[in-house]
Amino acid sequence: MTKKNLFTPRLLSLALAAAFVAATPTLVFAQGAAQATATQAGTPSRMVLDNSTRILATLESRRAEFTRNRAALRQFVSSEFNAMFDRDYAARLVLGTHGRGASDVDVKLFADALADSLMSRYGSSLLDFNTRLKVRVKSETALPNGRGVRVSSEFLRQGGEPIPVDYLMRNTGTGWKVFDVMVEGVSFVQTFRAQFDGPLNRKSIAQVAADLKAGKLQADASSN
Repeated sequence: MTKKNLFTPRLLSLALAAAFVAATPTLVFAQGAAQATATQAGTPSRMVLDNSTRILATLESRRAEFTRNRAALRQFVSSEFNAMFDRDYAARLVLGTHGRGASDVDVKLFADALADSLMSRYGSSLLDFNTRLKVRVKSETALPNGRGVRVSSEFLRQGGEPIPVDYLMRNTGTGWKVFDVMVEGVSFVQTFRAQFDGPLNRKSIAQVAADLKAGKLQADASSN
């Protein structure tokens, strides 16, 4: 089994559930001016860091409760995901050419079904996640054509090589939200675009969304 197959599903599940968590401020290594700039108040990097403080602390403090009560875990994961992830925009990116001309209603059906499938498949793996990982924010750079920003970071593990994690974010008018995450170079959007291309060639967006809801299809973060 490759390193991507070992780490991508778990890291991606954490990212999806916790607004693509980067690190807690107390664990970030100061790296001079670039790090200071990346974590200034109001920046996307700072938003990710501040949210991760609360999320990781909650996962740790409520681990026993979440282990006993998976409904409470699902509610927590879903609330964080809904607050920080630009679901409909990401869904359009995943749909790719299949989404051209698609109605907002169909895109929302697909976005909701994809999110539910991901939470069902990977939400419980958060209980096994090491909340004491150290993370270094490397940079925050503008995406081409004003599409948003890329926050580049690394997960630092004892006895292992750093795991690069990049977060793509855009300003929605109501704040910065994540629309893609890249773990070890593997893109959430590209992974699921490839996975659902076949089903979308055979069925409508609404039908594929219904299959996801019914469990006939499952979003698989390790399929790439």
